[in-house]
Amino acid sequence: MELGAQLYTVRNYIQTEEDFERTINKIADIGYRYIQISGVGKGISPERLREICDSHGVKTVLTHSDINRILYDTENLIKEHDILGSSYIGLGAMPEKYRGTDWLSYFYEDFKEPVKKIAASGKLFMYHNHNFEFEKENGVTLLERLLELFKPQEMGITLDTYWVQAAGADVISWIGKLKDRLPCVHLKDMAVVSGNGVMAPVGEGNLNFPGILEALKETNCEYLLVEQDTCQTSPFQCLRQSYENLKKLGYE
Repeated sequence: MELGAQLYTVRNYIQTEEDFERTINKIADIGYRYIQISGVGKGISPERLREICDSHGVKTVLTHSDINRILYDTENLIKEHDILGSSYIGLGAMPEKYRGTDWLSYFYEDFKEPVKKIAASGKLFMYHNHNFEFEKENGVTLLERLLELFKPQEMGITLDTYWVQAAGADVISWIGKLKDRLPCVHLKDMAVVSGNGVMAPVGEGNLNFPGILEALKETNCEYLLVEQDTCQTSPFQCLRQSYENLKKLGYE
């Protein structure tokens, strides 16, 4: 499994081409060689993104893409991922209208053709979870219903360790349930501050990362992507702390 950084962590520093290059340089200096592109300024072409990444020895492996592009501009989005060199096309969150069981089937109806096109291109559609997917109706979670709708070759899950924990679910148990759908995973810790759960660098919170990483060895996971939506210090410092802690666990 390769270690990478989710650029959403540093989204405020990747809005211009100049800042994107500065950021990739800092990411590479920390030691990361793989990234997920998310939150990048819209004016930077895929060609230029690829050129900058290549110049710093960094590879894009996953994106979070605009839902309308996934649905209505699928072919061009696939071509852009060819340019980036990324095999995984991700959706960051399910739009709210689909989240009830009375509308979830329409998520499948709307996405089934784009997802088939993505699969036919040799890539995979990746769905990123938050905590709401673990709400139950008649004892069944929304995530379980979603898995029933899409086959593993149609949809992978970018499992986010923090949000599984925030939902009160067992991260290691869910890794086992999703073992054939996890080519990319978001590593994000949870600490407690003043009685509230907060995002923390990997190894600085309370999640069992030695156990999580051991469980991931039994899956199809290829990329461990460090992410922290909110940081108490500089996001670059957060990414560095996570990297150093993961290095101690044998990952770099």
